[in-house]
Amino acid sequence: MASSMLIGILITFLVIILVLYLVQRLPLDARMRQIVQIIVIIIGIISLLKYLAVF
Repeated sequence: MASSMLIGILITFLVIILVLYLVQRLPLDARMRQIVQIIVIIIGIISLLKYLAVF
């Protein structure tokens, strides 16, 4: 049980890092890029909290 939870958290963390990297590569202006990064981080935190059974 703990092992699968740890693997899920690790995969979620790696996906968040990958999406943030890909957002940096998009040809967007700085303000729009910052908004997208904040949205990705919020969604990532919510999904990590779901793995920790907070929600």
